[in-house]
Amino acid sequence: MFLQRVGNRGIRLGALFDRAAARYPTNVLLLDHDLDIAPERGRAMTMTDVADLVSDFGSRLWRAGLRPGDHVVIHKSNAFDITLLAVAATRIGAVPVLLSPQLDGETVTALLRRVDRPYLITDAAQLVGSLPDAVFDLSRRVLLASGTHDRATTLAELAGAPRIPALELPADHPTLVTHTSGTTGIPKLAVHTAFSLQARYRPQALATAMMRRREPVAIHVSFVHSRLFTALAIALLRGFPVAVLADADPQRVARLFARLRPAVLEAHPNTYMSWEQLAREPLRPLANVKLFSSTFDALHPRTVRTLIGASRRRSPKFGQIYGQSEIGPTVARSYGRHRSPEADGRCVGIPFPGMTGVRVVSRDGKRPTSSSPGYIEVSSDGRIRTYLGEQERFDRQADEGWWRMGDLGYRTRWGCLHLMDREVDEIPGFGSTLSVEDRLFSRLSDLTEVVIVPSENGLPRPVVCTRDDRPLDQRAWGEAVADLPDMAAPVQWRQADLPQTATAKIKRLELARLLARTQHPDQGRAGAPA
Repeated sequence: MFLQRVGNRGIRLGALFDRAAARYPTNVLLLDHDLDIAPERGRAMTMTDVADLVSDFGSRLWRAGLRPGDHVVIHKSNAFDITLLAVAATRIGAVPVLLSPQLDGETVTALLRRVDRPYLITDAAQLVGSLPDAVFDLSRRVLLASGTHDRATTLAELAGAPRIPALELPADHPTLVTHTSGTTGIPKLAVHTAFSLQARYRPQALATAMMRRREPVAIHVSFVHSRLFTALAIALLRGFPVAVLADADPQRVARLFARLRPAVLEAHPNTYMSWEQLAREPLRPLANVKLFSSTFDALHPRTVRTLIGASRRRSPKFGQIYGQSEIGPTVARSYGRHRSPEADGRCVGIPFPGMTGVRVVSRDGKRPTSSSPGYIEVSSDGRIRTYLGEQERFDRQADEGWWRMGDLGYRTRWGCLHLMDREVDEIPGFGSTLSVEDRLFSRLSDLTEVVIVPSENGLPRPVVCTRDDRPLDQRAWGEAVADLPDMAAPVQWRQADLPQTATAKIKRLELARLLARTQHPDQGRAGAPA
């Protein structure tokens, strides 16, 4: 799109911290954890410190044999050094392939085969824990961020390598590979270029354009997700102090935010749901937040209202962006303090003028509506270039400049895009599961998660989680579902037991399979004894 292309030289990811240090050398990066690759650096670093660390490890990777165009898979224990190692690799022209620490060994092995003998950065904990010995045969060389192994080289052994200056490759050269959520099977490997990441940067940067003061930004986003890189670029190149969190535990976050007083928060929708309890904290950790931002799935209206209500800023906003790993941000909507409790959480927004486009393709030849939604397709220069090792699969989802999101929805007469369901999660005759879940959240304050999944031989079944795992109030549940589509009796699970992706999305199909193994479908109406 026009405004994504003008002057787009690429994001220059490898020089990100060098540029941030040149502009704001004393700006601070804060962490809630120690770096595995450099624990001695502590949890607070200036931009000059971070730039030096990235330069050091880029040079170590060069000494290890990496050269421009080489792929290096990074699959290690969860820490921000995943991101720093990725930037270090791009600094010398290599292409990092980021795999979530949550992926099991079988999936990592399958993805290593797809990359075709890359370098592998991992750690002793992963090698002893989940990774099979096959990773050594599938990798050109195995490097360890921490610990030791007799078949691997530690990054510590490569210390003192001569410094290599940052290389700048063409904007259309692959610069980063991330994986999709994997909610329907083995994740796909999405290939980003410097151009496509810069195209994503521009609409997202609009959210902070109105921030006049350089106030703290706090980010809790998967270290293997492309969103983290653009979020860092937006904040650091403007001189905002940034705190990057590995732990989303509300009690730890409350103490950190009470000291930091962040003005901007960026997190996954499920993280925000768990942070609703921060609104009741006497420390008032959300009091200074001016902008809550989420660039993943639509948030439940209850969560938006609760978090905005905890801010003491004059006019706090919740910026919701609907997007996907393959395409980046596509449409956006903001909410203020006076959002109605009955506001439609399925309305995810309108496209960015001059940057993104949206259309909804009919499935029955008629105009898509709430009762007959169509296929959501979007256009953006932020679209990935291919799925690594799966070009045919990429081509099936791309229609010239349009990209099928795998979601169902419709547009109102005012142009707002309504997201109804994932194509694979649609339950025929039920209506929008996401809309029903929104209503349940708004009516039952004790719910921390509710997922409606299909049942092979009966009514759709809701799986619910409650605050502190308290027993579900069956009477309140019965009242809440009285005017909703028929469902089987709810099943209560611990939230930690729900299958989740790297970005905390619930794997609905896997959940349905797990449920089918343990329960016989109940033909009764929701509200019946579980």
